[in-house]
Amino acid sequence: MRFVWQFLAVLAAYAIGGAAIQAVQDNDWLTLVVGLTAAALVVFVYAWVVRRTERRQALDVALEGAAAKAGWGTLIGVGMFSAVIVNLYTSGHYEVDGLGSVQGAIGLVGFMAGAAATEEVVYRGVLFRIIEEHIGTYLALALTGLVFGLSHLLNEDATLWGAVAIAIEAGFMLAAAYAATRNLWLTIGVHFGWNFAAGGVFSTVVSGNGDSEGLLDATMSGPKLLTGGDFGPEGSVYSVGFGVLLTLVFLWLAHRRGNIVRFGARRRAAGVNSAATLPR
Repeated sequence: MRFVWQFLAVLAAYAIGGAAIQAVQDNDWLTLVVGLTAAALVVFVYAWVVRRTERRQALDVALEGAAAKAGWGTLIGVGMFSAVIVNLYTSGHYEVDGLGSVQGAIGLVGFMAGAAATEEVVYRGVLFRIIEEHIGTYLALALTGLVFGLSHLLNEDATLWGAVAIAIEAGFMLAAAYAATRNLWLTIGVHFGWNFAAGGVFSTVVSGNGDSEGLLDATMSGPKLLTGGDFGPEGSVYSVGFGVLLTLVFLWLAHRRGNIVRFGARRRAAGVNSAATLPR
């Protein structure tokens, strides 16, 4: 029931925030405000429902140090996607034609913040965290990563390969980042940084959802294996490669910090879960 109540609560916040963003998406400034508000709402609801169902504070969204952790996560996400674009640019598959839309990028800040916060709370805060307590870190990482990737099949120009790529480079990597840090602010930052760099800076297709109007006016062409085709660079082998690399780094950190939960060895004491007991 703990899982059910938490999932339903954050899903309701997810739905409300998503509907609000969709309602104002034609206005970039309103999208900024509503998107940031939606992100704050889902984090607040998560903290509230964890406190009510587990009789503890949700330390993985504690306000102390939140800005720094989200900032570092954003740098990681931006850096990761920039590395993908550098490879595409140097191989002649990404070309910059000039400056794009500053106002469009502003709207994407709100849109991507809302999407990153809600998806991280749902997939890492609730699904991965609670499932990990029962089946261990590795199985939970694989299971929730696949679910995260397959959920992108609902997008406009989704492909099976794109969903698999998302599962590997994002689903696995973000779960590993949570396992290493036991902190949602960092994973929200990574998720936001990746998405905003894709749409808000480099103006590429994000997860098969069509072209974005970001800071750069750019075009991309070339083999689907490298560019991702209509799904966007997230379907590129470059993205998968960098995602695997970061996953291994985060899992190594999780091992060093003693944050790996073994199958059959639950770390949950009465009323306290792994996010509260594992070292940081």
